[in-house]
Amino acid sequence: MAARPVLLNRLLRHTRYLLRARGYATSTSSVNPIEVSHFNALASTWWDPHGSSRLLHLMNPLRHDFISSCHALKAHSSPHRDLRYLDIGCGGGIFAESAARLPSTANVTAIDPSKEVIEVARQHARRDPRLQEPGRLEYLNKAIEDLDMPRSLDGMYDVVTLFEVIEHISTPAPFLKSCLPFVKPGGWLILSTIARTWTSWVTTKVVAEDIAGLVPRGTHDWSKYINEYELKDFFAGQQGWGINGGMKAMGCIYVPGIGWRMVMGGEQWGNYFFGVRRNPEE
Repeated sequence: MAARPVLLNRLLRHTRYLLRARGYATSTSSVNPIEVSHFNALASTWWDPHGSSRLLHLMNPLRHDFISSCHALKAHSSPHRDLRYLDIGCGGGIFAESAARLPSTANVTAIDPSKEVIEVARQHARRDPRLQEPGRLEYLNKAIEDLDMPRSLDGMYDVVTLFEVIEHISTPAPFLKSCLPFVKPGGWLILSTIARTWTSWVTTKVVAEDIAGLVPRGTHDWSKYINEYELKDFFAGQQGWGINGGMKAMGCIYVPGIGWRMVMGGEQWGNYFFGVRRNPEE
């Protein structure tokens, strides 16, 4: 295999340095006003299956498939019934609504720092009487740092999700640390994001934003993408996470005219799902 160009090596090393520096910066909130403003502008089209969130609608079934695959690992996982979800950065509620309708779901709490987007989510949920059942689905206009820290298992969740969120966070390590206490022992933190590679730069920036217009320009910042091994390194440093096979990743790729498909090994170069289980109490 040909040696990687010197310039590329320097760029990747520099980007990793910036991510590490950013990850351990002091911050009281993960909310980036620029990111919030960007998604505020997309709020009105969130539920348009052919609009700016089209790829999210198409990806949603894979989110559930990945969560099910994590629960299928069985060992020490929470029972796959009466599940409590916390959906962080829920946007207009594409995943939150679908999770709330599952027979295995007890309730869903979904949070987002954008007031406009949360209002879109609430309005859309009113169309389904089942989602209006007390405790079934609750939307909160909050960031994770604004939630009260759980003091008991009753305040924790079986599944905490971060779908297409972390690549929009300027300080990923403190943000992830803010999320961890909300996962109950034996529960899962599930996220999806994008690897920081030349392939992802071409597909998500050049093709998706500039050429095909699949997503609005400015949606992604390539320097904020996070590689799978960086997540593994992070969780390896967190006591009480990921033992006995409690860590899983799976790549996915969008095929025009077909949709999203899982791709083993794709986590090394493009979009991927990542799940890590909180160790069960002995």
